[in-house]
Amino acid sequence: VQLQASGGGLVQPGGSLRLSCAASGSIATIKEMAWYRQATGKKRELVARILSDVGTTYADSVKGRFTISRDDAKNTVYLQMKSLNPEDTAVYLCFVGGYTSRWTNFGSWGQGTLVTVSS
Repeated sequence: VQLQASGGGLVQPGGSLRLSCAASGSIATIKEMAWYRQATGKKRELVARILSDVGTTYADSVKGRFTISRDDAKNTVYLQMKSLNPEDTAVYLCFVGGYTSRWTNFGSWGQGTLVTVSS
């Protein structure tokens, strides 16, 4: 299963961006879709996650500003980001987990997309 992420870029503080991540391949079902981020010199952290049987969770630092959503018909996960601030600057990575058409587990990472918040 391959992931293709897009939507990063340079944005001013207070601005908005929407990230997309499309999964392709022999996918039977997707159980988890998530966005992580890693800033320079920091550990990778979970930003938002959708679990099919549980729902959505967000990091405290993005609650009320970021929204994760999915389009099952397109096997795509989105991250709508609003009120961005410089602390949100990072490489954002998507993760998708589930079962292939042969009913084996998979967990795939996207290539990362850079979000830079700066004036």
